[in-house]
Amino acid sequence: MARNRDPDGFEKLLSIMEELHEVKDLDTVLDAILLQARRLTAAEAGSIYLVGDQGLHFSFLHNDRLFSSTRTKFIYTSHTLPLDNRSIAGYVAGSGQGLVVDDVYQIPRSRPYSFNRFFDDASGYRTKSLLALPLKTSGGKVVGVLQIINPRGQDGEVIPFTDLDHLILGYFANNAAAAVERAQLTREVILRMIKMCKLRDPEETGPHVNRVGAYAAEIYHQWALNRGVSEGNIKKTRDLIRIAAMLHDLGKIAISDLILKKPGGLERDEFAVMKYHTVYGARLFENPVSDLDAMSGEIALNHHERWDGGGYPGQIADIFADPVEFGPGKQGEEIPLTARVVALADVYDALVSKRVYKESFSEEEALAHIREETGRQFDPEVVAAFLAVHEVILAIRSKYQEDPNQPLYCRIVP
Repeated sequence: MARNRDPDGFEKLLSIMEELHEVKDLDTVLDAILLQARRLTAAEAGSIYLVGDQGLHFSFLHNDRLFSSTRTKFIYTSHTLPLDNRSIAGYVAGSGQGLVVDDVYQIPRSRPYSFNRFFDDASGYRTKSLLALPLKTSGGKVVGVLQIINPRGQDGEVIPFTDLDHLILGYFANNAAAAVERAQLTREVILRMIKMCKLRDPEETGPHVNRVGAYAAEIYHQWALNRGVSEGNIKKTRDLIRIAAMLHDLGKIAISDLILKKPGGLERDEFAVMKYHTVYGARLFENPVSDLDAMSGEIALNHHERWDGGGYPGQIADIFADPVEFGPGKQGEEIPLTARVVALADVYDALVSKRVYKESFSEEEALAHIREETGRQFDPEVVAAFLAVHEVILAIRSKYQEDPNQPLYCRIVP
């Protein structure tokens, strides 16, 4: 029954929790929690549900047996469970108590909860041992449920979770809940800033910025893997770009309503004014006090530059000068990598989104346009990374959909 688990036990928890407290983005926090919980118990799979207004939202998934990488479309799968005792996750969230099940297919009928076999039937996977724990803050608030599945022994067989597993992960889950709550607060603050911006610019919606942020994180991750970037650096940059990308158009709040809310296309002089949103956005992050501030300003300023040098605002001696003089466009690797990634993420989302003056591009049309602009508007290596994770990109689109009752706007530029 021995297992290939990390041997450090409680000793490793301190360093794990220290790492979690440094993470800012919610998706990155959930990914890290699942990874570390599985390592502590030698479990091959797991999932996290977060408590929301409508119930328990399926929010993250790992499965080493099915997926060779955690970067899979299934991490963006969306479904919701009622917050009641009928499901294992619902029971744990409602009771606030952990639950250990040696075989989920043998749960007695006398129990109020049962195991939903849908994923197993659809994937051919066999869930057996399960440990479910509430993610409960120090104030007693349950923010989610952590489910860890199928620990493996040294010879590969599925074995039950032990009392020690329950003890270690119980302590881990309580601390992880604080990291989740902080990340949720960060995400909510960002989305409130976007809502404020939306009062001026109807294009700037929560689903749009969530899509662009998630696209950017996945594209960067694949680009970094292709380049052989270290795991630590990938995690750090991915965490930051997921948030910073959401703020790429925040500078539009300084643009006149006559331009932002004008239906149809802009005249050239109006477009010339619109270009300044890049500078205004960068100015919001003057005197950065964190890496996130610095990256947010970098993206805001440069996400309309083009790989071939035809973008804007170009080389600027001082973005705080009055007036600001736009210079020759940055080109190639003069453009920060983060901005090259967000440029592609933002354009792709615009192409496949429906607007007042046009229907959305089909996926084939959008991909054809991106391929055509490779080496002109877009960095070829960034495009290659995008295409490599295209299946994940589609899952992100499905997860963060626009409210069909909201009006659609678009700015047509010369």
